Amino acid sequence: MKFSLTSLLLPLALSISALSQTIAIGAPADLSLVHAGSNLNVEVDRPNSLSGSTEVAIIISINSCHNATCVPPDAILGSILYNGPYKPALQTNAGFKPPHQNFTVKIPESLQKGRAQLAVYHVALIGAGPAPFTETRNVTLNIL
Repeated sequence: MKFSLTSLLLPLALSISALSQTIAIGAPADLSLVHAGSNLNVEVDRPNSLSGSTEVAIIISINSCHNATCVPPDAILGSILYNGPYKPALQTNAGFKPPHQNFTVKIPESLQKGRAQLAVYHVALIGAGPAPFTETRNVTLNIL
């Protein structure tokens, strides 16, 4: 079986390119206290990158954990709070924050009190190909 340097480097290059497109939830912080029925600011950060990418969309959702272990967000998103474009921008007045976008979403009044999982599902196209890229990030909230 022959191995070439290209066959080893290509997956590495694609992995590095994908990692540079990854997002983070800048707000709310993990384990934040949130009232059912209230508005919540969700900040979605994306680091600067030299590799080309096209943002497609994000979905922000919340799913009650029903006082048990939370279901992974890649299995069930729960109630959709936002579904639409994602256009992170560098803000000169935001200090050292990476490019980001803020979304104000309403937490359902009917959401059960206790732990809940806020998830952000991200879709982008990366590279010259382009190649599809998806990821899910989440934080746990305490619903009051």
